[in-house]
Amino acid sequence: MKKEKPQIIQKAGKFFYDCKSEIKKIVWPEPKSVFKSTGVVLTSIVISSIFVGLLDFGLTQLLSTIMSIAK
Repeated sequence: MKKEKPQIIQKAGKFFYDCKSEIKKIVWPEPKSVFKSTGVVLTSIVISSIFVGLLDFGLTQLLSTIMSIAK
């Protein structure tokens, strides 16, 4: 009589087998496209940071002017 594995072990084994087969399907991008995408992201971050900084500075100046008029 052959002893069967508990169901949880069978499910775990199937899970890891499926994970391994899915990882084999991954297509990694070329380094050139990764660097290009990284450049686009960093440029977007810099532009957004400058915009938010200028907006913050402008609104601070506006609030400061309103507060000085209110005195």
